[in-house]
Formats: sequence, C-alpha cells, structure tokens
Amino acid sequence: MAYPLRYALADLALALSRAASDPAEVRSTAARAAADMIGDGAGVQLLREDGRYEEIAYHHLDNERSDPLALALNRAGQAPDDEYSTTLAASRRPIVLAGESAAALANPELSITAAVLIPVIVDNTYSGLLILTRHTPDAFYSTPEVELARDIAGELSLAMSSARAQERLRVAEERYRRVLETIPEGVLQLDPNGVATYANEPIGVVLGMPRAELVGVSLRGFLDNVGQKELDRRIAECKTGRSTVGATRLMRADGSRRSVRISMMPVQDENHEFTGVLCMITDTTDHIDARGLKRQLDHLRRLDSLGQLIGGLSHDFNNLMTVVAGSADMILSSAEEGSSHYQLAKDILDAVGTGRTLTHQLLAFGRSEGGRPEVIPIPDLLTDVQALFSRTLGEHIGLDLAFGPEVWPIRAERGPLEQALVNLAANARDAMLHGGMVRVTATNKVIEPGQLAEGAPTGKLVHLVITDTGAGMAEEVRRRALEPFFTTRPTAAGLGLATAAGIVHNLGGHIELESQPRMGTTVHIYLPAAEQRGGTSGERQRRTNVIGRVLIVEDQPDVAQLVRRLIEPAGYEIAVATDALMAVTEVAAGARPDLLITDVVMPTMTGPELAGALRTHQPDLPVLYMSGYTAASLGPQLHLDENSMLLEKPFTRSTLLGAIRSLCGPQPPVSG
Repeated sequence: MAYPLRYALADLALALSRAASDPAEVRSTAARAAADMIGDGAGVQLLREDGRYEEIAYHHLDNERSDPLALALNRAGQAPDDEYSTTLAASRRPIVLAGESAAALANPELSITAAVLIPVIVDNTYSGLLILTRHTPDAFYSTPEVELARDIAGELSLAMSSARAQERLRVAEERYRRVLETIPEGVLQLDPNGVATYANEPIGVVLGMPRAELVGVSLRGFLDNVGQKELDRRIAECKTGRSTVGATRLMRADGSRRSVRISMMPVQDENHEFTGVLCMITDTTDHIDARGLKRQLDHLRRLDSLGQLIGGLSHDFNNLMTVVAGSADMILSSAEEGSSHYQLAKDILDAVGTGRTLTHQLLAFGRSEGGRPEVIPIPDLLTDVQALFSRTLGEHIGLDLAFGPEVWPIRAERGPLEQALVNLAANARDAMLHGGMVRVTATNKVIEPGQLAEGAPTGKLVHLVITDTGAGMAEEVRRRALEPFFTTRPTAAGLGLATAAGIVHNLGGHIELESQPRMGTTVHIYLPAAEQRGGTSGERQRRTNVIGRVLIVEDQPDVAQLVRRLIEPAGYEIAVATDALMAVTEVAAGARPDLLITDVVMPTMTGPELAGALRTHQPDLPVLYMSGYTAASLGPQLHLDENSMLLEKPFTRSTLLGAIRSLCGPQPPVSG
C-alpha cells in the first residue's frame, strides 16, 4: 500500500501547485484528496487575512451527505477562539474524536461517530484545519490513517506557503522594475559590441530618443571618435571583471551635446561568462556649466540614497528567493527525474538563478563603499596594477616600476587603492600628450612627528612615488590640484586627483604633489604599514568533533523554518528562534548548541552581536552567518574569524550542508 499512497501524495502535491493561484481550488483539491485517500468525508477550513475562518470546502464520498455536513461544520466568519482551534494552534498536533465528542461537532441526525482535526501550519503560523468525519457505528481512525491525514495537511501547507512566496516574489520583482524606471539616472544595458539591450525612461531624455527606439541602437552613434575609443576601452576593462567610472560628451539625436558621467559594470551569466555591461548615465551638463559644488553634493547624496535603497531591496529579495529555492530544491530531491513536478521544481530553481544574478548586479550597481580591507603586499599590488597602468598610459608612454621584496605590506581595500593609482596614471598621461615616462617606486619610511604636514601619519609608512615627465604645474595650480572639481581642462570633471586624495586619506595616509612647469610632476603617497603577524597559516582549522545541536536565529519566520527543513533530514537536533534576545536568554539559561546559524542583519541585535553574546558562555561556538547582502556590501560590520563563515542567500540544501561540513566537520549519524 505504501507505493500507491506515495504516488497519490505526489499527485496531490502536483495538483496543489497547479491550483496555487486559485485559493478555492486549493481547498477543494485537498478536501477531495483526503476523502478519496482516507474515506468518508473531509473538509478544509482556512483563515482569511483578517484572522477569521473562510468558507469550508467539504467533500463526502456519499454526495448526498456533502451539503448537510458542509453546512453543519462551516465556521465561516468566526474567530479561531474555540476550544478545538486554540488547542490545534498551541499543540500543532491532531485531535482525534470518537463517540459523543465526535457527535457534538454537528446535529445528532448527521450521525458523526468519529472525527479527526488536523492543524494546517503555513510559514510557522496556524492557518486553519483539515477535518475528517465518519458515520458508521463504532467507527474510529487508525494511527496510519491519522498520519496520512497529517501528510495531506503538510502538502496543503507547502502549497499555501509556496503560493504566498511566489506572490511576494512577484511583488518584489515589480518593485525592482519600478526602481529602475523611476530613478532620475539613465540606465542602459549594452551587449559586448556596445548595442543597447535595455533602456529606462530617463536615458531616453538624455539622448533625445524614445526608450523603445534605443533598444538595438549602438551607443557609438552618440559619441565622437575619441568617445568611441574610450567606450571600447571601458568595455574591454569590464570584460576583465572591473567596473569603470568616467566622464564624456554625448551628442543627442537633435545634434546638441551633453556632458555625462558614465558608471559601467560587467554583466555575467550564470556561468560567469561576460555578456555585456550595465551603464548608469548621469547628465552633468548643468553641474559643469554652473561649477556649483552644492549641486554636485546633492547629486552624490541622491546616488548614495539610491545605493541604500537598492541594497535593502536586494536583501529582501534574496530572503524571498531563499525560501523559493529551498522549497523547490526539497521537491526536486524527492521527485522522480523526468516527472512533471520534477520539471516544475527545476524551472523554479532556474528562475531563482536568474533572480540571483539580477540582485548581485543591483548590489554592485548601488554599492558605494563598505568593502573589506585586507593586508596587501606592495609587490603584489604594483604587479597587479601594471597592466592597468599600461592600458591607461597607452603605447606612447613608458612605464618603470621599482620596488624590492622587503617593502612592508599595507592594510587597505584593494579596489579603491587601485582606483587611486590608476587615476594618478591617467593624470600623468594627460600631461604627456606627446609621450614620456612614468616611474613608480616603493620604499619603507619611518616618519617622525613634524616631518610631514600637520595631521599626516607618523611611524612605519610605505612611501609610494609616481613621477611623470609631463608639462608640470605652476605653483598656484599645484596648490589647488587636489580640490574637488578643480581642473585646467574644459572637458574634465576635476575629480581624478581629488578622488585619489580622498581614498588615500580614508586609508589613514597622506598625499603631496611636487611639480614645476616643463619639469614634470611627482606624487608622494604615504600609507601606514600593516602590523606583521607571525605564525598564521591563514587556513581554517578543521573541527573534528561531530556537531549535533544547531540553533537557528532568523527574524524572517519563513526563512528560519526553511533552514530547519533543509538540515533536519541530516540528523541535527534543531532549535529555532526568530528573536536574537530570546536566543541569548536560552543560552544563558543553560542551552548549549554546537553550532549557531544566524542572519547578519536583524532588528534587535545583529548576527555578530548575537555571536559575541553567546560566545561569552561558549567561547568556541562555531557561527555560520546567512545574509541577503554580499560580503563586500556588509563591509566591516561582519568580521569572520577562523570559527565562522558567511553563506550568501539564496542557497540550496547542498550548499547549506556543505557550508556546515566545511565549518564544523562531519554530520551526526542519522538514526533509523
């Protein structure tokens, strides 16, 4: 009998997934399945959004009994405050009735002699019940029949949870589209040849063409020869995985010209193959003409708000996709390959992969700062940027790098530091239109107080020197060269040197310019040396003890329960908390989990704060962080030690269990 029932449950799950968009059909399908599989009568009564019961869906094998029993058992419009409802919500276990207690459910003439009430739990919340009735004398429900009824209620719960998650996913996708369509900046997506594959409404205003006509048009048509070469260079740089930012001039469809600032980032498919670039185009004509610092600052604040908005939406979207991906993965693992529900689950996972790519694009698109600093050996840094320098300088300018292996390392975020060095190389190139030489050297310096300008760092510093043989600068120009928006070239934005100086200062360093007309320019950069730590292997020490008890802390109940369902079959003993303070209280009272799985960003206490509080009781407690943000977006608020890891959402069962094994070692043996 086990095989037919298993197939019947699989058919029920498929039927419920197909009916997910029609709540009435879902109730009716579940009621009919329960009546057919267990016998006699079955009804489904769920709660509405206002917390009261909706109309019951009841089916009896004897059609003449269906309507009278549905009328007698219906509690539509009533609150779930009766004895049976409160017991089901509290215990989440079936209630089995027989004899007088069963007969009391309806009028005596309906002759209910046995009944079972099964709670329907959706996203960890009581959402209604499944009721079974029998009417022959001395009738009862056996334990296998009650368990089968629980399985049917479980399939109903999964269908309702999936339907709600898909609806939230649809709403989130619509919010993303609305963001891209309403932001004031123009957005273009280009293929590797520079042809537009997507355009939002504001970019049509910038270029003077309706957005519908821009798709399929090359951006080169709006650029002069210099701009076209610059576009090719930027696309080639994006192809290597790097984002670029720069200013240029666009010619609109009516022949007028606009000054714009273009931010370009690479777009990759699920196989990490380069498929094009995503461009954010900001019209800066009014800012450049007015030379108004206030307008520039307002614009930067708007971009920062946009980055925060996109980051928050991406986090919420990744939480939703985690539930969808995890549920689909569970269905896929239990379905027969080649079956219709196997294909449906696979289609859902493919769609989640597309959504994950979109969120990562938007996170990179909106992120302005917050990366993770690292210890960088200077020889590695200069070797890595040598290719960037060569592309920036061009073939007519020579490059000479001079450094020794004894140069101290520094602690910095690599991306901005490389950006600062490339900005300085670009400034040197612009000063050597007819060719020349750029020389970069790195040495160790011990600076005493007073040797450099006021506020400059002292102690052990790395001294980087970038020297060019260009036109040089007059003294009055040199004094202002590091000011934002100061430039002597009418087509420049005046942010290259200022950006480089800002990055150096943010790293705790100091920058100076030395220059004379026709004698070239020398840029001195002083950066604090990183502390030397001896004897660290840099590798996580693998744990050898078996992890059995797992504490899951996640403020989103649907995500918390999904994580429970994903790892429960592996044999872990699991406790779930949706409030970090509750978890702290339980551990302080004596609970001793072997592993903490926690979200990073939570309302009352962050994941790292929770881990710190629990480690006061268990110093060696391993921590697996989950987050809808990427590691780079979380920045310094998340510090990973040798006993912690970060798992980015969305994830599947295999990636979650793999992370646990990598952090903690083997799984506990599954009993049975």
